Amino acid sequence: MGRFNLKVLIILSLGHMVTDIYQGALPATLPFLKDKLGLTYTMTGVILMVANFTSSILQPLFGFYSDKKEKAALLPIGLLAAGIGYALLALPADYYMVLFLVIISGLGIAAYHPEGYKTAHFFTGKRSVTGMSVFSVGGNLGLAIGPPMALYVTRYLGFDALPVAVIPSLLCTALMLTQRKTIAIPRLEHNIKQAETSKTTASSYVSLFLVVAIVIMRSWTQMGLLSYIPFYYINHLKGDPLFAGNLIFVFLACGAAGTLIGAPFADRWGHRFFIRLTMFLATLILPLMFVPFIAKSYLLFVVLGLEGLILISTFSVTVVMAQRLLPHRLGIASGLMVGFAIGTGGIGVTILGVIADNFGVPVALEAIMVLPFIGFLLSLVVKYKE
Repeated sequence: MGRFNLKVLIILSLGHMVTDIYQGALPATLPFLKDKLGLTYTMTGVILMVANFTSSILQPLFGFYSDKKEKAALLPIGLLAAGIGYALLALPADYYMVLFLVIISGLGIAAYHPEGYKTAHFFTGKRSVTGMSVFSVGGNLGLAIGPPMALYVTRYLGFDALPVAVIPSLLCTALMLTQRKTIAIPRLEHNIKQAETSKTTASSYVSLFLVVAIVIMRSWTQMGLLSYIPFYYINHLKGDPLFAGNLIFVFLACGAAGTLIGAPFADRWGHRFFIRLTMFLATLILPLMFVPFIAKSYLLFVVLGLEGLILISTFSVTVVMAQRLLPHRLGIASGLMVGFAIGTGGIGVTILGVIADNFGVPVALEAIMVLPFIGFLLSLVVKYKE
């Protein structure tokens, strides 16, 4: 393992932030697309489904391609495709052209992540989770920045000015190209790593499956809260939309902070213990948001902030665990954690929709409480060598 290289990790993290800006911006852009093209809610739902499939579910395929040989070109190509595909969404007058651009942007996002996590792996040194958290937090920030960026552009410049959103992509692509030698995976170290790697055991595959399942539970919890907190406070309680928006922002911002804050503790205490502890604490904290005196006060911000801090702090830990369980397939391991597992967890939110339609939004929100507990139970049976 090479030395910890903060410069390389920050460059990779900037690219991660920019690609995820476009991923986060798309949902906030849909109302404007709906009005311009006269789309139905079903058609906008298809746009999100296509975006989720191409940007997340397909990531292991790019990881497989990356593992065949170093594919550093995926980084600038992914950045460029993610930005161009999103920025041109204001131009088409045809629904299918919109889907085509969403696919281009999604594939760019999917291309960047496995290669980015694989490259970051070689610059984390002995502080594997701490180093990976520097790369991961860029994505967390990007998802948080995306919606306000989209709304700012459309509100002050107009929807037709959306192409200006390509600027971050162009700047970061230029950075990647000028720094391509700096961020290149050390060939000697990569070859030694491949030579020293023993065959993956059946037990490792079982543990990998369990870690994927834990990430699905974590993602399902996160996406469920992001989806149903607005429904609960805006549609059910007829509250202030700004209040719901602030709750989401606090949850995500604390999650980004947790990615960085939790990493040194995971390196010090052990990855498996950290997963167990955080999933247990997330299970205990989440029900507090339904306590009446908390739900009707600003203490709710504290509870959701803590939940985001603890729940999302495991993001980098699970990536590192997957890479160690599948060391000869770093790209696939990263794609499974960051793409497939998170995307699958997002798809699970549709089940909450069925619950909300049949039993009401409050029941759907309360149903989320069981998910981190399932993740905790799964963490108890994971076999993992630190």
